[in-house]
Amino acid sequence: MSRHRSGEGYQNISAALKVPKNTMASIIHNWKKFGTTKTLARAGRLAKLSNRGRRALVREVTKNPMVTLTELQSSSVEIGEPSRKTSISAALHQSGLYGRGARRKPLLSKRHMPALLEFAKRTPRP
Repeated sequence: MSRHRSGEGYQNISAALKVPKNTMASIIHNWKKFGTTKTLARAGRLAKLSNRGRRALVREVTKNPMVTLTELQSSSVEIGEPSRKTSISAALHQSGLYGRGARRKPLLSKRHMPALLEFAKRTPRP
């Protein structure tokens, strides 16, 4: 801090201390803002899954949408980040992926197809 107070720039300080310039800037910023260079406590609980693990799960789900949470849980153990099904589900929800059931639709028979086409032609469009 004494070098910064004496008017020396980030680049000169970082070269003298062999620390990256951005690191030096963030250290000085934290000193000015909080009066300390220690890492301060954060708000909220830290995530169980890392960003890397979450991306791996999202990649697996987008590749195979029919994969179950149990299968994802076993694959997360293989990755080296074991976690609960609820944590995996929450991570997927944060990424915009949700479990959905397919809508049940009756199949059209050969007899229905011309009748449906006739109905569509008869019905006025808005």
